[in-house]
Order: sequence, then C-alpha cells, then structure tokens
Amino acid sequence: MHTEARRLIPRRLLKGTETHHPAVVEEAIRRNQSLQLRIADRITTFAGSMSFVWIHAVLFAVWMLVFERSPWPTLTLVVSLEAIFLSTFVMIGQNRQSAFQQTKADHDFQTQELELKTNTELTREIHRLTAELHRRLIEPGSEGHDPASAT
Repeated sequence: MHTEARRLIPRRLLKGTETHHPAVVEEAIRRNQSLQLRIADRITTFAGSMSFVWIHAVLFAVWMLVFERSPWPTLTLVVSLEAIFLSTFVMIGQNRQSAFQQTKADHDFQTQELELKTNTELTREIHRLTAELHRRLIEPGSEGHDPASAT
C-alpha cells in the first residue's frame, strides 16, 4: 500500500493481520483527509466512552458541592450547551455511518453483479460444451450406439 494512503488509514485498521472491506478502507481514508471529520470522530469516540461518563460525574459533583449552590443555574446552562453539541456530534456520526453503509452496499452490489455475469457466462459455456459433447458422442450413431464404447 502506498505510504500516503497508509498515513490516512486509522491505526486501528492497520493493527493485526485481518483484511478489511475495501469500503471500510476507502471511507477511513476519506474521513482522515478532513481535519473537521477527524476532530468530530475523536469527540464522538470520547463522548461514547465510560471515561466521559466518569469525568462528567466527578466534574458535576465538584461543581455542585464547591462552585455553585442550589439550584445550579450555571451548571444547567453548561450541561444544556454540552447536550446541544453532543447531539450534533451524534448526528455527524450517524451521517458517517449512513455514508459508509451506502458505500459498502454499492461495492457489494457491484461485486455481486460481476459474479452473476461471470456465473452466467460460465453456465452458458458449460451448456455449449455439454451440447458439443452430446453432439460428438451420442448423435453420430444414435441407433444402437453405446456411449460407453465411444472413447
């Protein structure tokens, strides 16, 4: 694989010896070419982790106990803004997943169409060869002709 292309593929896809679907590699390269998409992917990955949950639980507890007294108006504002941004990152992730699924479906369709075409050609060739064998072995002396003796 070209060095530039390897640089654009996430490390998680380069680990190990497993082969990845071409659509996965293509989508990973496309997403890694954009700084905005790389940042969105990292934020979405972190926001979907247990570390995110624990950090927020600690930060909210400290905020409620140390910085602000009940009813925590500033904390409410901060949490609301964070929810708005996180929901946007979730939608970005969903759009990415949708684009990936479409790319993979298109690739799979093209592959299946090629296989169907190849199988159809092979079936036609087998039919042609079978008809030719039938013509050569069975038809010349069909009256009392023993196909086993025609070797």
